[in-house]
Amino acid sequence: MKNSPQLDAVVNPGLAERLNGWAAMMGFWALVGAYLSTGQILPGII
Repeated sequence: MKNSPQLDAVVNPGLAERLNGWAAMMGFWALVGAYLSTGQILPGII
């Protein structure tokens, strides 16, 4: 039986770092998209 990707990330630190980097890039692009569409850094707050 194959382990889940989340468990593999716990066992393999290199994979965990790659997943963390991917999540950070997605967050960055979400921030850029929100800024371009609304003109605010944090829409609804600032």
